[in-house]
Amino acid sequence: MKKNKILIIHTGGTIGMVRTENGYAPRRGALISELRQIRDLTSPDMPEWDFVEFDPLLDSTNIRYEQWNMIADTIAANYDAYDGFVVLHGTDTLAYSASALSFMLEGLNKPVVFTGAQIPLCELRSDGRDNIITSMMIADDGLVREVSLYFGGSLLRGNRAIKYSADRMVAFTSPNWPVLADAGISIEYSEAAHSGSNDRSCSSGPSVAEMKSCRIGVIKIVPGIQFDIFAPIRFEELDGLILESFGKGNIPKYDPALTRLITEASKSGTVVVVCTQCPAGAISLGTYEAGSALVRAGAVSGGNMTTEAAITKLNYLFSKGLARDEICRLMQTDLRGELTV
Repeated sequence: MKKNKILIIHTGGTIGMVRTENGYAPRRGALISELRQIRDLTSPDMPEWDFVEFDPLLDSTNIRYEQWNMIADTIAANYDAYDGFVVLHGTDTLAYSASALSFMLEGLNKPVVFTGAQIPLCELRSDGRDNIITSMMIADDGLVREVSLYFGGSLLRGNRAIKYSADRMVAFTSPNWPVLADAGISIEYSEAAHSGSNDRSCSSGPSVAEMKSCRIGVIKIVPGIQFDIFAPIRFEELDGLILESFGKGNIPKYDPALTRLITEASKSGTVVVVCTQCPAGAISLGTYEAGSALVRAGAVSGGNMTTEAAITKLNYLFSKGLARDEICRLMQTDLRGELTV
């Protein structure tokens, strides 16, 4: 029986870093040397695999839309030759990249599994070994044919994941969507995994919607915030604005400057999306009087999207050159399983 073939794409991040006099840093060639020493990767039960390494390798804090395009283009260029893809990525922005790729790969019908590590693979106790091996097995199984994120025993939908711990091995969670699989003694796939995302078409290959440079800002509402400090913002130069509100979409009433700010932004063509600061739960604009002003000012609800998903979805929609009204509509429409309608 012919084995499946998986492409490992190394973008950078802790998993492939080595010790230097200035701390951990990426080094070309270091990770493939470590992978060749993992006997499990040559097991008869493992798929065949090839390895691609980006140049330069990046700390994930430096990931931008250009790198999202590189990852998507690499997958598209190799789509016919492989049965699945494992993307090795730094943890700091891993949830952003997984969200971005979920939108960019239109018509995806093969597994794309993002993973990384909290401890470099070259070190004792590295979590990278299990993360890579299990991600390879998940990609080989081919049951989750969307962009996902595997870390610390759990497979999550890519655009539902958030990083919630800087130092624990279980670093990611998915507060508003069930895990796609639990990796214990065996890999147990959930009903959510079999339901798939909304874009699982049987195309011969994905169409890549390239990301472009977009100007998207984020404002987090805090007690006592003075909204006049945002008055100098030129909203005609801002494509999108994510407003992280309290609870289900509530904002303070002591200062009318915020509603004026949102009204001005909307009139200038800026798409204002309200997300909740709560890890779990959804925005419901107008449920409380404190949030009704946002609706009147022209803001739209982000529902239960993560901030990571809202930002990358906005970037994706603006990159497609859509009109503001259409973007506002689609931000409230479930495209890839990122939003519970």
